[in-house]
Amino acid sequence: MYDLPPMARFGGLLATDLRDVTSDPAALESTGFWAVVADFEGRLTCARFGDVRPAPVPSPVPGGWRGPAVDAWTSSLDRAAYTAGVRRIRRHIAAGEVYQANLCRVLSAPLPPAPGAGPDAPAGTADVDALTALLARGNPAPYAGTVRLPEHGVEVATASPELYLRRSGAVVESGPIKGTGRVAADLQEKDHAENVMIVDLVRNDLGRVCATGSVTVPALCAIEPHPGLVHLVSTVRGALPAGAGWPELLAATFPPGSVTGAPKASALEIIAALETAPRGPYCGGVGWVDADRGTAELAVGIRTFWLDRAPQEGDPHGAPVLRFGTGAGITWGSDPEREWEETELKAARLLAVASGAQQATGGTVR
Repeated sequence: MYDLPPMARFGGLLATDLRDVTSDPAALESTGFWAVVADFEGRLTCARFGDVRPAPVPSPVPGGWRGPAVDAWTSSLDRAAYTAGVRRIRRHIAAGEVYQANLCRVLSAPLPPAPGAGPDAPAGTADVDALTALLARGNPAPYAGTVRLPEHGVEVATASPELYLRRSGAVVESGPIKGTGRVAADLQEKDHAENVMIVDLVRNDLGRVCATGSVTVPALCAIEPHPGLVHLVSTVRGALPAGAGWPELLAATFPPGSVTGAPKASALEIIAALETAPRGPYCGGVGWVDADRGTAELAVGIRTFWLDRAPQEGDPHGAPVLRFGTGAGITWGSDPEREWEETELKAARLLAVASGAQQATGGTVR
């Protein structure tokens, strides 16, 4: 159907020669270099590669990626449904059930057939690593990368700006983002309050697995620029006790607090009731673990595209669908229309890049 060898690309490293694939997080404590994709719903894919070498992201090749048109995307929640969801969350907040909840929508578009193919031909050679090359030029990000495991149903290209977990030996660190604007002046008191709430949640999550008294907040609400927008970013750090590793760390912290809400259990119930599509890799975790060196860097799976090659209803030819998620954190101070516009802002540049319009900075979805 397609001939795309397994590979992963992160932080100037290219991993090939797939040796093992497992869903057991204990494997990350063994040996070797692992690429990791954790879906928001809990599916974990860990892939160990035998050949890891320095390799820059290649320059985009003309015709290497054929993305959907900017106006071809559909949303799991339209504007009316999303703003209604914001109002529903505000009612939950008024009732004291939750302080904050992240409301997301998944955007989908079929990929066009290869050049010269008939209109019914599948786009079976679509390569997420070619999309990564476009993202590196059009929307560079600190935790950008590719995980390509076609035979295991995992094909992800991420331009994530957010650190989920960094590990160096026993020391672990998270960098939650809350608060987004076009420029720093757009950030409001609501954004700072939301960031502080999520920092408390992340502190609590890390406190469940880290040594007592080791959890600190080295940075709170720092302004961090990214292409086309700015974020408020905090840093939370802790130390794992002897005997604690990846199984315990993921159990204590997943899904990431910045894309769920506070309290996390209540927010997850509200999310399940309001969202109409699974998030998949979006809002999960994407990154790498070097078990030999005891180091790792997992990003929150935001600004993330993934390919869905499963047969789609009404599409007998099986053209793969490209998916992308966007969302916003909802608090009592949220304005429904403003929150919708924040989801548009977060998506616009990335959708333009995926369409192949390198310099575009706008765009809308239906």
